[in-house]
Amino acid sequence: MHLGGCQKLTLLDFPGHTACTVFTDGCNLRCPFCHNASLVDSQNAKPSLTEEEFFEFLDKRHGLLDGVAITGGEPLLQKDIIPFIQKIRERGFEVKLDTNGTIPSVLKQILDAHLVQYVAMDIKNCKEKYGITAGVPHLDLNKIEESIALLTNSLIPFEFRTTVVKELHTEKDLLDIVKWLPPNVPYFLQNFVDSGDILEENMSGYENDQMRAFLTAIKPLNPRAELRGV
Repeated sequence: MHLGGCQKLTLLDFPGHTACTVFTDGCNLRCPFCHNASLVDSQNAKPSLTEEEFFEFLDKRHGLLDGVAITGGEPLLQKDIIPFIQKIRERGFEVKLDTNGTIPSVLKQILDAHLVQYVAMDIKNCKEKYGITAGVPHLDLNKIEESIALLTNSLIPFEFRTTVVKELHTEKDLLDIVKWLPPNVPYFLQNFVDSGDILEENMSGYENDQMRAFLTAIKPLNPRAELRGV
C-alpha cells in the first residue's frame, strides 16, 4: 500500500464510529477543488507512512477505535487495497471506504465480499459538467453509473455526496444530479472549504443560507437529501 498519512482520531468521517482516517496516495481525477491535492500526484513518491507503521498504530488502538475510514486520493487505485482492508477487518475494526466511483470492478469485489461496512461515493456534478468538474474532460460516465448501481443494489450502507463549489455548481446542476441518481438514496451536499491544499486557486464555497436554499430546492425530489458541515 502507498499511504499518504493518518488522522489518528475522527468522529465525523465514519458515521456512528470512533475511527481513524488513513489516506492513500494517487488519484485518477484532477478535480480543481480537491482538498488533498498533495496526495493526487504522489503515488510514485516515497510513502509518508508505511503499511507496517499504520498497523503498529492500529494494534495499539483496540478498545479506543472501532473503525477505519479509508480515503485518498482514490483508494481503489491501490493494487493491494483488498488485502489491506482484510488486514484491518482481521483486527476487528470496521471499515468505511471513500471512492470516486471510477473503478467499479474493484468496488464490486469489495461489496460482494462484504469487506466494508459503509461506502461514500463522490458525485462530482451533473452528467453534462461531470468531466470538467473532475478535471478529466472525457471521463467515462458509464463507470460512474456502474458504481452508482452497485451501491444502490448492495446491502452495504452507503451515501452519495457532492462538494458544492460556487465556480462549478448551480442550483440547476444540483437538481440535475438528484434527477440522475436513483430515487430516495442517501445524498449529502457539502460546501467547499479551502483546505490550503487545493489543485487550483480561486475556488470558493457558497454562503450557508444559499446551501440551505439548494437543499430546499432538491428536497422535493429526494427527501433523504441533507446538508453536511453547514
